[in-house]
Amino acid sequence: MGDGSSSTPKTSFPKFLEHLSGAGKAIGVLTSGGDAQGMNAAVRAVVRMGIYTGAKVYFIYEGYQGMVDGGSNIVEADWESVSSILQVGGTIIGSARCKAFRTREGRLKAALNLVQLGITNMCVIGGDGSLTGANIFQEEWSGLLEELAQNGKISEEAVKMHGYLNVVGMVGSIDNDFCGTDMTIGTDSALHRIIEVIDAIMTTAQSHQRTFVLEVMGRHCGYLALVSALACGADWVFLPESPPEEGWEENMCIKLSENRARKKRLNIIIVAEGAIDTQNKPITSEKIKELVVTQLGYDTRVTILGHVQRGGTPSAFDRILASRMGVEAVIALLEATPEIPACVVSLNGNHAVRLPLMECVQMTQDVQKAMDGGRFKDAVKLRGRSFEGNLKTYKRLAIKLPDDQIPKSNCNVAVINVGAPAAGMNAAVRSAVRVGIAEGHKMFAVYDGFDGFAKGHIKEIGWADVGGWTGQGGSILGTKRTLPGKYLEQIAEQIHVHNINALLIIGGFEAFHSVFMMAQARDSHEEFCIPMCVLAATLSNNVPGADFSIGCDTSLNVVVETCDRIKQSASGTKRRVFIIETMGGYCGYLANMGGLAAGADAAYIFEEPFDIRDLQSNVEHLTEKMKTTIQRGLVLRNESCSENYTTDFIYQLYSEEGKGVFDCRKNVLGHMQQGGAPSPFDRNFGTKISARAMEWITTKLKGSQGKAKKFVTNDSICLLGIRKRNLLFQPVTELKKETDFEHRIPKEQWWLKLRPLMKILAKYKASYDVSDAGQLEPVHQHGTQGELADI
Repeated sequence: MGDGSSSTPKTSFPKFLEHLSGAGKAIGVLTSGGDAQGMNAAVRAVVRMGIYTGAKVYFIYEGYQGMVDGGSNIVEADWESVSSILQVGGTIIGSARCKAFRTREGRLKAALNLVQLGITNMCVIGGDGSLTGANIFQEEWSGLLEELAQNGKISEEAVKMHGYLNVVGMVGSIDNDFCGTDMTIGTDSALHRIIEVIDAIMTTAQSHQRTFVLEVMGRHCGYLALVSALACGADWVFLPESPPEEGWEENMCIKLSENRARKKRLNIIIVAEGAIDTQNKPITSEKIKELVVTQLGYDTRVTILGHVQRGGTPSAFDRILASRMGVEAVIALLEATPEIPACVVSLNGNHAVRLPLMECVQMTQDVQKAMDGGRFKDAVKLRGRSFEGNLKTYKRLAIKLPDDQIPKSNCNVAVINVGAPAAGMNAAVRSAVRVGIAEGHKMFAVYDGFDGFAKGHIKEIGWADVGGWTGQGGSILGTKRTLPGKYLEQIAEQIHVHNINALLIIGGFEAFHSVFMMAQARDSHEEFCIPMCVLAATLSNNVPGADFSIGCDTSLNVVVETCDRIKQSASGTKRRVFIIETMGGYCGYLANMGGLAAGADAAYIFEEPFDIRDLQSNVEHLTEKMKTTIQRGLVLRNESCSENYTTDFIYQLYSEEGKGVFDCRKNVLGHMQQGGAPSPFDRNFGTKISARAMEWITTKLKGSQGKAKKFVTNDSICLLGIRKRNLLFQPVTELKKETDFEHRIPKEQWWLKLRPLMKILAKYKASYDVSDAGQLEPVHQHGTQGELADI
């Protein structure tokens, strides 16, 4: 399936940011349309990256309205203008709908206001309407300037100097309704708000045996409804793209009563605000409530989430996404030429890409046309393979076919958790159990890791046994760090006794390491000659072959939320520096990405060795910072980054060197990072990747049916992980050469490429490799959501 690398040819020499200069250029940044959490992170990245490259950057307040009105609405920004806004929801530069900009006269005024300040580079953060407006503006630009010159408003020289306008868009929309990008800025945060509400509602609903109908945003796109239904195991979901079949009223009531009969004390029904039936007639939450009350007599309540979904602080994912996209947007503007059409910076898999803006807009509008024309299957397809995959997975996990309709495979599949607990493990187990049962297998749960496996703590597990598991933190099956090495004999015996035909192992580096041991034991114990699949689940994100592991997003959010609180605690006490220790073993993912998302001044990690000179330069940097209006600092340290430069040492050094300039506080986050309810990202990643793993296991088992086949080849023990753009099954033997076993980390880690971003945004000079950027890609390769929306 390839190595997950970009299809664009690599340049023979790396191209660095230093080769690009913004000197003499002016960039205008505006937010338009509905607000979304993370817009401020994008604005901050554009301003700081622009200034870093030598460009002038201007805030355009109140969206296009501010551009038309000019005057005090267009103001030059400096470094400190965007301080302390990372954690703020909404947009500090305001957003407004603007009728004037829809007219040529309005656009003439806007062009005049920009030319007078020399702004010929525009970064627009908004939805498809805002981006379409920017595209029209770019196409008309030279004509608008000529008209202004004819009217005597600007000189002919100004027309020549500012002859073309560069436009780069970023999609800020909580609905995730834009084709070409996996995740739009704000979607993940909106899911956080929805899941927080659902988790709270579930406890009260269970107390009273109630049914809750929850209405979420999404007038034309059911993404939020679908993903939140998948993340909480909702009983039923209504989407604009996929209306229920005729007779849905009766089917839904049967499903709800079946669930109650299985001792389920509550029902959750999720409705997108734009939900319709096959005749394009609205399905409202009130209509559903009436139906449940009249048909079943259940105590039913409606909760409409409304603007709660737009509010609150942005999630770690949205901050990192927006920061990456903001930096990418500035690079795209500096590289732009008159021939390059307006583009959108976007995410495909875990890879930043640039796509032609109008192609994306056209594709987004095609979805609506398909829905209006009743072509709902086309609408789902146009949303992209991930939307389709989400829908398929939801249906498989929510609706159990009667036993007599499931063809039996006569195979037994066991699921085990290994290593430290990670949020999202339970969602992965639930998904595996239900997909396995739907595929006709008997599913077995192994309790307490390999320790329990050796002792025979193995039980068959049914469909209803895993109900309500998605939102539970930790590991319900129980997990231990024990490796199978000394128990191989007993484990082989248990595999034989329970006639286990395949094994799904969900866990951290121990899970990855343990399958090596079992692979090596195949010669002496034929019981291990079965398909085995590993899913990475650890907060450390240190498993080779996987860019993301289940649980690392939840932990990252804990780190970022704690940093926010700690920074806020210093708002009354000026001149304070906080040193925060994160978990992760030798892997610096949490410290590095936490630093990027929380706006840290430095993050010390094992992967990038540092010495006393680096510590000294950080102290000097903070001393300079204390002379500005930003009188506080944040430093993150990975727990194992250095044997001698401990958290205490760094704290004492900073305290001593900062005497009279700033004082220090330290905080060790510890096991807080391991607990808590899983984030929406981890619930969905766990659910989807586990379903994919079970499909792989089924394919392997089907190929061997009736042959009593032994699996001895390397490709029968795989790790499933996302790598850049692809979800790949990788034989663990091939991953061996990529692994540093001593430090339990991969030898190469994708996120180290983002390290310079944190430094640049904290005002350090850093060398940033931009070789991957620069190619406009055709939009037809991407759906609305690619693999990353799977997670």
